[in-house]
Amino acid sequence: MLDKAKVQEVLNKIRPSLQMDGGDVELVNVREDNVVEVRLQGSCHGCPMATMTLKAGIERVLKSEIPDLVEVISV
Repeated sequence: MLDKAKVQEVLNKIRPSLQMDGGDVELVNVREDNVVEVRLQGSCHGCPMATMTLKAGIERVLKSEIPDLVEVISV
């Protein structure tokens, strides 16, 4: 299982970029199958580009620092 503290640490690196556009991300859960559940907040919530932000941004960065990560999903 992934280290929740490590996931949070990486999210904290991403967070300033999201906050510059009025958004944010909250870590909801790190599942036993190495899937990370997050909640997009602020202007990210409901944004048409949210899926791209999630997959091309958040997931890509997390996977580069945590190779065992399977997927990042929004809940």
